[in-house]
Amino acid sequence: MSLAETRAYAEGLDAQIAEVDWAAPDPAAAPFRFEAPSGSLAGWSLGDPANPRVVLVPGATGSKEDFVLLAPPLAEAGYFVQTFDLAGQYESADAGPSLATGRYDFDMHVADVLAFLAAGDAAHVLGYSYGGIVAQQIVATRPDLVRSLTLLTTPPAVGNTFRRVKVVGFLAPFLTAHQAGGLMRWGITTNKNKVDRARFDFVVNRLRVTRRQSVDDMMVTMLDAPDLRAAVADSGIPALVATGEHDLWRVALHAEYADQIGAELAVYRTGHSPCERTPNQLAFDMLRLFERAAAAESAQRDK
Repeated sequence: MSLAETRAYAEGLDAQIAEVDWAAPDPAAAPFRFEAPSGSLAGWSLGDPANPRVVLVPGATGSKEDFVLLAPPLAEAGYFVQTFDLAGQYESADAGPSLATGRYDFDMHVADVLAFLAAGDAAHVLGYSYGGIVAQQIVATRPDLVRSLTLLTTPPAVGNTFRRVKVVGFLAPFLTAHQAGGLMRWGITTNKNKVDRARFDFVVNRLRVTRRQSVDDMMVTMLDAPDLRAAVADSGIPALVATGEHDLWRVALHAEYADQIGAELAVYRTGHSPCERTPNQLAFDMLRLFERAAAAESAQRDK
C-alpha cells in the first residue's frame, strides 16, 4: 500500500474501535515488576524481546493501561513494547516517595525511567503528557539511551504549563500544586473527557488507588517545567510531537514547540488521548519516525 493508503487504513481501524476492557492488555502481553530506585514498578511487555525496543511512559493519573490499544500495532510491526506505571500511580502505588525529599518528585521519576532504559538496549521512547517532560529530561541527560522521541500531548510550554491551557489558563498563576491536582481529579471523576462507561469506570478505579500526593507532586513540575528545548534539539534525536485537535493546549502551541525542538508534528481528530481514540494513526506516525531514526543511525555508521 502507498503511504496515503496505509494512513487511510489506520484511520479506518480507529473508526472501528469498540468498547475496550482497559484493565486487560493484549493476551500475549507479559506482566513484570521492575525494581527501580523508587521501588517496585508494575509493567507489561508485548512482542519479541529480540526486536527493537519501544518504551511507553504514562503521565499524571495515568498507567500502562493507557497503551492497551497502541502497543499491539507496534508489536505487530516488529517491535518489543514495554510500559509501566510510574511510582505512586495505580499498580506502582507502593513505590516512592523519594527518600531524599519525601516527595514523588520529578528527579525521582527521571531516575526510575533512566534505570529502566539503562537495563536494556537503547529504545524508541514515548512520553505521554507529564511523561513527555520526563522523557525530554532523559534525552538531555542520557541521549545514548533514546533512539527516537515521541511527545504525546506533552505540555508545549515551559515554566507554568497551565498558563497556556485553553479556557482555564487564566487561573494558572493562582494555583497551588494541590489545587492543580484537585482540578485534574475533578475533571476525571466528572468525566470531562466524555469517555464511555468502560473507560470511565477504569479511570475512576485507577484514581482510587493512585496516591494523591503523587499527583500533587507531579503538578509541582507542571507548574514549573524545565526548559529542555535546546537540549532536545541539539541531541539530533528524531522526534515527533503528537496531539489532538481538541487537546488541553492549542495545536498552534504544539506546532511552535515542534519547530523549536526540530520535531515533526502529527495532529489527530481527538483530544488529549490519541493513544485511546486514534491509536492506529499514532502507531503509523511512530513507525515512520522509527524508520527515520534507523536510517539516520545507518548513515552515521557509514561515515
